[in-house]
Amino acid sequence: MNQRQSFEEKTLLAWGDDRPDWIVELARFADAEGLTGAGKRVGRPASTLSQTLSNTYRGDVGKIEERVRGALMALTVECPVLGEIGRDRCLDEQGKDFSGTSAMRAQLYRACRFSGCPHSKHTKGTDHG
Repeated sequence: MNQRQSFEEKTLLAWGDDRPDWIVELARFADAEGLTGAGKRVGRPASTLSQTLSNTYRGDVGKIEERVRGALMALTVECPVLGEIGRDRCLDEQGKDFSGTSAMRAQLYRACRFSGCPHSKHTKGTDHG
């Protein structure tokens, strides 16, 4: 009988015994909900999470870590507009384009880009991350 290897087992092989806690949490969630479910929860494609779990992702692993910590591990930050929010939501808000249709959206856009928010990935005064 051929049994599917769990994501948790795969991360042990890929990352070793000293794998980060957020990798373990992501693997456990992927085992429970599948990569597609994990991708929806974390806000990244299943393929990106698969590469992250197998320690082959060539992108910014730190960004994935922040999303996992926010979405799965309850990491929060203090948003100058919304108050306490998950780090994953913080990153989502930073990625949104300007919208003048909502005063709150406009406030968030300015706070993420021009207010010097310590959680922003944007360089102060620019439109890129």
